[in-house]
Amino acid sequence: MRKLFLSLFLVGTLATTFTSCREEKSTEDKIEDAAEDVGDSMEDAADDVEDAVD
Repeated sequence: MRKLFLSLFLVGTLATTFTSCREEKSTEDKIEDAAEDVGDSMEDAADDVEDAVD
């Protein structure tokens, strides 16, 4: 009985440790990434227009 409780405690501790260490992306990072993507797209579009004019 004691081994069962110790085993369950160990499994629960490991599960909690690995779950809590996961890094999540914040909203600010998502917004910054989206802004960079829009900026890159605008630069690509400007290059395409410049190529079409030439």
